[in-house]
Amino acid sequence: MAAESTTETVTFDIEGMTCASCAMRIERVLGKQEGVESAVVNLTGKEAKIKVLSGVDVAGLTAAVEKIGYGATEVVEDEARESLADRYDSETRYQRRMAIGAAILTIPAFLLMMFGPGGHETSDGDAIILGPVVESQLDPGAVVEDMDMSGMEMGDMDMAGMDMNGGETWPDLVIWLLVTPVVFVFGWQFHRAAFVRLRSGGANMDTLISMGTLAAYFYSIWAFFAGEPIFFETAAWIITFILLGRFFEARSKGRASSAITRLLELGAKEARVLRDGAEVTVPIDQVHPGDRMVIRPGEKVPTDGTLLEGSSSFDESMLSGESKPVDKAPGDEVFGATINQHGFIIVEATRIGSETALAQIVRLVEDAQTSKAPIQRLADRISGIFVPVVVLIAIGTLTGWLLIDGDVPNAIQAAVAVLIIACPCALGLATPTAIMVGSGRGAELGILFKDAEIFERTRAVTTVVFDKTGTLTRGAMTLSRIVTEDPPLALHLVGSVESASEHPIARAVALGAEEGGAELVLPSNFENLPGRGVRGTVDGHTVAVGSAKLMAELGLLVPERFEDALEEMELAGETAFLAGWDGEVRAAIAVADTVRESSASAIAALHDKSLTTGMLTGDNRRTAETIAGQIGIDRVMAEVLPGDKSAEIARLQRGGEQVAFVGDGVNDAPALVQADLGMAVGTGTEVAIEAGDVVLMNGDPELAVTALSLAARTFQVIRQNLFWAFAYNTAAIPLAAAGLLHPMIAASAMAMSSVSVVGNSLRLRRFER
Repeated sequence: MAAESTTETVTFDIEGMTCASCAMRIERVLGKQEGVESAVVNLTGKEAKIKVLSGVDVAGLTAAVEKIGYGATEVVEDEARESLADRYDSETRYQRRMAIGAAILTIPAFLLMMFGPGGHETSDGDAIILGPVVESQLDPGAVVEDMDMSGMEMGDMDMAGMDMNGGETWPDLVIWLLVTPVVFVFGWQFHRAAFVRLRSGGANMDTLISMGTLAAYFYSIWAFFAGEPIFFETAAWIITFILLGRFFEARSKGRASSAITRLLELGAKEARVLRDGAEVTVPIDQVHPGDRMVIRPGEKVPTDGTLLEGSSSFDESMLSGESKPVDKAPGDEVFGATINQHGFIIVEATRIGSETALAQIVRLVEDAQTSKAPIQRLADRISGIFVPVVVLIAIGTLTGWLLIDGDVPNAIQAAVAVLIIACPCALGLATPTAIMVGSGRGAELGILFKDAEIFERTRAVTTVVFDKTGTLTRGAMTLSRIVTEDPPLALHLVGSVESASEHPIARAVALGAEEGGAELVLPSNFENLPGRGVRGTVDGHTVAVGSAKLMAELGLLVPERFEDALEEMELAGETAFLAGWDGEVRAAIAVADTVRESSASAIAALHDKSLTTGMLTGDNRRTAETIAGQIGIDRVMAEVLPGDKSAEIARLQRGGEQVAFVGDGVNDAPALVQADLGMAVGTGTEVAIEAGDVVLMNGDPELAVTALSLAARTFQVIRQNLFWAFAYNTAAIPLAAAGLLHPMIAASAMAMSSVSVVGNSLRLRRFER
């Protein structure tokens, strides 16, 4: 039997894209290559992510992209790569130079056209027209006076006519000379791109710009010799306005992509490591796992590692969005880019390069920015046929005007306006720029969106369910009280059995027993009974610790006083359970988990959004309802076994609810997958984080509210952008075809349409928690 093929993701930096039709064409070409399962091209991110079968020839993919006129460079992990913000910075400087150069020549040409010498007045105030008189320049009854032709030879008349023609045409000649470099030097990027696309059988926005400007330019050459009105300055203004628009667009895109750059800049550039007993300063890429790094107060942690010597507080706000410092002691994990606030420490490097927490955050943000939201599909379909449709409309406009009034200048002007006013770029930028800014802002706040689809999916959420422990509560259990006749014996027996379990409650009991003076031993015959408790043998006693249900299953009698103690503990909001040995229950035990200060405000904020809230817990109903009452939870799902959490989410979904689930544990992973929107707390387990759609980098429940709000705001901006892009093209093209828009106005409007979409997306940078 043939082995199953494995897939991998290949990333390319793409050069030469200018509009959505470019991205769509590259996607189609890559998708047709052998061994390619899917391809997603991001116009704003200048990137292509391709899922391919292992062993596919990457060089063949590069060649396929280059064949249709674009550049493709494979991105190799851990190799130096120019950031997107730097690429946009270079483009911004280039487009600024081009726009300034074009403007320096275009403005004099325009002024000469408007105010240049087309004639002068006599002392009597009568206008004398210089140059050849065309029919449209004379009033029907005008009489040509004061021209003494007696004695004038034919040659003299010819020379006089040439003088008069030169008197009129020299300004036009100067305008022609000024405009030519604008069209063919500063506008060369448009013509070159259009030619490359044409050679490979395609067309894009550059095609429209090139056709429009060249039509105006070459018509004006004919008009110059034919004595008709010229449009040289129109071609120059089109180039200048669009270059100015590209400058603003590149600058805005650079700002939109700056979040990842800022994240990357957080990392340390150097590290002090101990080599042969001496401190040596090395570049960060020369740090290896196992190196012992020396970090002084106020310095950044160079890379992820384990604290070996010393203790300190660390500012982890750059990763988690949480401003409160985190205390760390020997044995604790520390993260690269966090700041050691006080204390001299030594850290052993454990993860470097692309394996660090910071690198993984950057990768998640990049993945989200590269992916596509479903709402973008309509824009992509339209962009794919946009350019040829606009060319047909322009041809129809030219033909229509010629048939209606036969005025060639008007017909050309209207057709050029149609070519220039159309802007597929605004359609292509509407969604990815908003996602880029929204996901980048989320990363700064400690929220990682894994996919663009999430921004759209959140608007359908009707219910938000929290796992209690570690989300609504701090997850730091402590042994709060024990009711028993013989406390030292109970602490010894119960603590010893619980010491063999990894459950947070078990660890709290074992730690509390040790702090109470009990000497713990390793139990024999240990059994972990999920959702019910544990059982083991200590000093010849078979000890069971767990719920009342477990005691009943094991046939252990429960004295009334322990039942009363259990009820009292549960009503106080504590997690209570029983312990028994030698045939009956002999202790009631309670552990407490502090409710987070922000839990109540987070639940209130969700209610303000008209969302239903729920709490999922394995605690008994009395304890769960007490905690839920303290913070205002609507729906309580108590006594839920770990394996049944996803079933509870599914039950809500069958009732018509769109459920967002917030959890952090290993046993939360199935529920995170089952939910319509899984929100994994980043302080939890890697399994839960992998299962979630959104990663919350700290346990504050208000961060879940912020994530929902940011996603909703981002989707709102996407809809605004798409509305503007569709409305602009729907209204502008008919106006241009009707002859109501001058090509210069069309060029400025087209340039600003893309800038407005990017500018609207940039508003998300001001989003606050």
